[in-house]
Amino acid sequence: MLYWLTALSDGGDFFNLFRYITFRAGGAFMTALVFGFLFGRPLIAVLRRTQGKGQPIRDDGPEGHFSKAGTPTMGGLLIVGALVTSTVLWARLDNPFVLLVLFVTLSFAAIGFADDFAKVSKQNTKGVPGRVRLGLGVLIALIAAFWAAWAHPEALTNQLALPIFKDTLLNLGWFFAPFAVLVIVGSANAVNLTDGLDGLAIMPVMIAAGTLGVIAYAVGRVDFTDYLDVHYVPGTGELLIFSAGLFGGGLGFLWYNAPPAAVFMGDTGSLALGGALGAIAVATKHELVLAVVGGLFVVEALSVIVQVLYFKSTGRRVFLMAPIHHHYEKKGWAEPTIVIRFWIISLILAMIGLATLKVR
Repeated sequence: MLYWLTALSDGGDFFNLFRYITFRAGGAFMTALVFGFLFGRPLIAVLRRTQGKGQPIRDDGPEGHFSKAGTPTMGGLLIVGALVTSTVLWARLDNPFVLLVLFVTLSFAAIGFADDFAKVSKQNTKGVPGRVRLGLGVLIALIAAFWAAWAHPEALTNQLALPIFKDTLLNLGWFFAPFAVLVIVGSANAVNLTDGLDGLAIMPVMIAAGTLGVIAYAVGRVDFTDYLDVHYVPGTGELLIFSAGLFGGGLGFLWYNAPPAAVFMGDTGSLALGGALGAIAVATKHELVLAVVGGLFVVEALSVIVQVLYFKSTGRRVFLMAPIHHHYEKKGWAEPTIVIRFWIISLILAMIGLATLKVR
């Protein structure tokens, strides 16, 4: 919205700053951060008052989690609110990729909100049936897939870019849509599975968002893509603003989610943020790089899949408990130890993901 202040510029004044994506990304970050600090405490107070007993705790979960009973959920409203506000203010709203990512984020947030509301109101951990959640997620991601294919340059439409390999594209044709659905829905649910300890999911999400924001800015500039030998996707640079807003909103939320958490992000936040990461990856043609940058989420999701399949076939478990962060809890690791070590792993994976921009 504020981009349109450039119409008042003569090319050498203050208003000219709004032409620059980096300036507006900084503005989005600060807006989201201030939003989180201003509205965090009032929102938590409202959630605590309206939810009563807060998020239900699983009976079969780690014993240390029973002390968290009464903690309110739906804290993702704070992150999504900060993210949407900052993006609407600072990004170009005529950009199809910005609108695409906002659509995915808000749609998955709505699914997560309905799930959180069902859990809190019924005081059980089931929420919305899994098939309903999955079906809605697939529908949203399918719309996003066709949206992205329409917005991409003709040379990149329905193509899969391979990291490291220079100028290599695989034409997926009609398979691009189901592939994009897998990326977006898979990312949303992987982040959701990771959100099991105080602060565990939000920092890796912020790290991944920051990394994808840099990638989006790079592939949206033809001079950068010529130098890096990556595919140019015009318009994706604006997604740096979205990523900066996510980072700022995430920091504001982490202030209240740091152990011991005053609020949980809930499915409202985890599904929305995971879907957003998947949508950015699809928009920038870096779907495979997301698997590296978000490697922690991949491992968390795979640990659940392996546990379920192995248990059904043998009646035994690979992990003491899945997702894998609960396995380490069962082994006696302190919660802050797990969280901080997983943060470190996320940062290392992000650096590896960024390196794919230059390694060709």
